[in-house]
Amino acid sequence: MPPVAPRAKRAPPARTTGDTRGLAALDPRHPPRGRGAGLNPSGRYESLYREAFDDGWAPEPDAAPPPATELIAERARSIISYNTSPDLSFDRTVNPYRGCEHGCVYCYARPAHAWVGLSPGLDFETRIFFKPDAAALLRQELRAKGYQPATLVLGGNTDVYQPAERTHGLTRACLQVLAEARHPVALVTKSALVLRDLDLLAPLAAEGLAKVAVSLTTLAPTLARRMEPRAAAPHRRLETIRALAAAGVPVTVMTAPLIPAINDTEIERLLEAAADAGASAAGYVMLRVPLEIEALVRDWLARHYPTKADHVFSLLRGLHEGATYRSEFGVRKRGTGAYARLIADRFRTACRRLGLSRARTGLRTDLFRPPAENTNQGELFG
Repeated sequence: MPPVAPRAKRAPPARTTGDTRGLAALDPRHPPRGRGAGLNPSGRYESLYREAFDDGWAPEPDAAPPPATELIAERARSIISYNTSPDLSFDRTVNPYRGCEHGCVYCYARPAHAWVGLSPGLDFETRIFFKPDAAALLRQELRAKGYQPATLVLGGNTDVYQPAERTHGLTRACLQVLAEARHPVALVTKSALVLRDLDLLAPLAAEGLAKVAVSLTTLAPTLARRMEPRAAAPHRRLETIRALAAAGVPVTVMTAPLIPAINDTEIERLLEAAADAGASAAGYVMLRVPLEIEALVRDWLARHYPTKADHVFSLLRGLHEGATYRSEFGVRKRGTGAYARLIADRFRTACRRLGLSRARTGLRTDLFRPPAENTNQGELFG
């Protein structure tokens, strides 16, 4: 178990702008290196809005260095989040972290930072909230009278193996509780750090209680570095799939998101590489640009792929009946129309050829037993 965290600060109150460290004032021609977002726009709930612009002046020689990552402890009242979404294969998740240092520019979780008065842009990847009581709360909720087990997903929102996990170990602590309870668990990650926990995952998988989904979006190192700057390199993700499969852990490869005209040409190569590494199933999601994400993606394309930007959004509008995004269940993840059918046909054909089209592994629920009572209540409520 990780060391007990010191008494934590609560999440900061809402602010009038996401720019609390001068991030929005950064020269738009020179976004921070090693970060995915090039903007730090104010959240949609703020009363003031600031936007960086190029005024023609060259950056000062002593310009501020790239923002460091700040970890902020957050006291949560509960840890299991439930959903009734018809296009998700699970109904409950645990997210020990809010925000993600991986910096994936397309991340659908970015808009959630606006709820705490921060920006879905750079704030999302530099201001990371962690929940020190995650494992204690999970133990408490699994012991609740009438609790019925079902597959619980670790990482349904932000990556549970992002860099903060190396320091805080919250994901491992939650896995230890789930292992004690023999509770079914699925993990979603793009980090090789998941291999640290093979000593827990392999025995769970041997009893039909664990599986892992690894996100693999490109085999091109340059694109990966631009799109997911602090996530594992493509070859490390393939090594992770190989190691998990060798240990008997079922692995699904998620080619998500597929960005039109950027990485959609790699579908077959991604699936071939994943199947060769030992993946047993596959899934995909098209790029989604709700709320603040659209502006972040447009800025990212303007910086890295300016000649493709208009084409990307033209194809997105083809997926969503002229809009850049529709949020309705059943269409939000894959869209409709000719381009959506083309992607679906290519993906289905490749999966059938590579043996990745079989149903994803279901997990057992009949072995569940409530974990022992938490004996350190002071840690939970102190």
